[in-house]
Amino acid sequence: MSSSTITTIVLFLLLVAIVGVFAYLSIRIVKEYQRLVVFRLGRSIGERGPGVVLLIPIADQAVRIDLREQFLQIPHQTCITKDNAPISIDFLIYWKVIDVVTSVLNVANFAGASQGLATTHLRAIIGDIVLDDVLAQRDRINQVLRSKLDDVTERWGVKVTTVEIREIVPPREVQEAMNRQMSAERNRRATVTEAEGRRQATITVAEGDKLSAILKAEGERQARILQAEGYALALDTINGVARLIDSQTMTLQYLDAFKQIGAADSTKLVLPMELVGMLRPIAEAIQRAGGTAIPSSPEVVLTNGVKVGVD
Repeated sequence: MSSSTITTIVLFLLLVAIVGVFAYLSIRIVKEYQRLVVFRLGRSIGERGPGVVLLIPIADQAVRIDLREQFLQIPHQTCITKDNAPISIDFLIYWKVIDVVTSVLNVANFAGASQGLATTHLRAIIGDIVLDDVLAQRDRINQVLRSKLDDVTERWGVKVTTVEIREIVPPREVQEAMNRQMSAERNRRATVTEAEGRRQATITVAEGDKLSAILKAEGERQARILQAEGYALALDTINGVARLIDSQTMTLQYLDAFKQIGAADSTKLVLPMELVGMLRPIAEAIQRAGGTAIPSSPEVVLTNGVKVGVD
């Protein structure tokens, strides 16, 4: 192989190396969720991307920015409430870049700046709230803290989307007092529930007794109505049958009754005038058969010596 051929190969390889280095320094592949802030000779010329971005080697420098939402974890911070109770709070800050160039030019370390800003505002907010409200109003504290952070980070081209308090740790003596309070509250609720159950049971029993008494009275009333209707029906039947009986049948019935009366120990009975009037024809027949005169008084003497007086 001649020296000229070797020289040609060396030059070709050198040219390939130079092109490779140039391509490496000038070509950037930017993803969809990223942007490049390009500085040319130290001056910002704006953002580039996504896709293929060409840079001038040595003259251009690029800063890659992620547009996705990110979170920043703030460790436990000790704060003093309005009623002088020390508590420990940790929370999360969710943020995203909305202005790529401003986020590079206006803040050097957003994470550190945000952490310092968040802890300062948190202590100020907690200092205006009593302990009970701090434990009960997490959502309000989140909203106030997010609003205060967003007012500052807006000039950094960053928006704070959410602030979430993860844990609030009160002092040990406060926790013990809260546990005693919770125990007393559970006992109170149990007592109230038991008393309410007894009251409901008493009301249910009373209503049952009342309904039973009403049903019993209604049953007795229906029974009396049915009994009265039975008596009325019987009387109607007796009256209807009595209308069909003639005087001779009634006389025979009376004679049979007098036969039973005559067998009694009494010697004088008082009967209604109507009954004596019906017995007068019988008494006259008896007197004619015996040949004696009919007494003028309305006194009737039966054959067995029983005297019947008219009332």
